[in-house]
Parts: sequence; C-alpha cells; structure tokens
Amino acid sequence: MRLGIVVTDAAHAAAASGLISAARARDWVAECFLTDTGVMLLADAQFVSLARAVPGSVMVCEHSVARFAGGAFDIHGLSDDVVVGGQYQDAELVHRCDKVLVF
Repeated sequence: MRLGIVVTDAAHAAAASGLISAARARDWVAECFLTDTGVMLLADAQFVSLARAVPGSVMVCEHSVARFAGGAFDIHGLSDDVVVGGQYQDAELVHRCDKVLVF
C-alpha cells in the first residue's frame, strides 16, 4: 500500500505524524506533501525526524514556505531529506498513491 498525505494546515501535525508512523509500522510506503500553513510541520522536530528517516518521502511547496514559514526553519538545511518544489509534487503524489488523505 502506498499512502499519500496532504497537509494544508499546521493544526494537523499530530495526525499526519501518527499516520506516517502507523503506515511505516505496517511496511506501507507513506508520502507527504505540505502546502499552505502545513509547511510549518517542518518546524516540528518529531515531523522532521520522520522526514529524515525516509529521504524524499516528504515534499513541500516552496511558494508556501516563502509565504507562511517566515524563517521558522531552514528549508535549505532540509533539502537533502525533503523535496522542495511546487504543486507538481502534489499531483505526482496523488498519481503514485493508492489512497490519499487531505488535512
């Protein structure tokens, strides 16, 4: 199973982290796309550790980072682990995944 998670609001950090952990515990592939204020999950140490555990499994909208992050985290410091892109990455996630949850 390949699970896609799209996070559009930072208020869903706990739900997204929990789902990623649960999916990986079942040996599922879990991918996540962050947009709008959901990019603030990259300021959360627990979420960043999940992203670093499987490099490339988290993608972030660069425009949303510029608009909402306000320097809360160093996106360039995460670029080895997190794919920095745009809405195209969201479209690719939806295409690749068996199921997609949007928060």
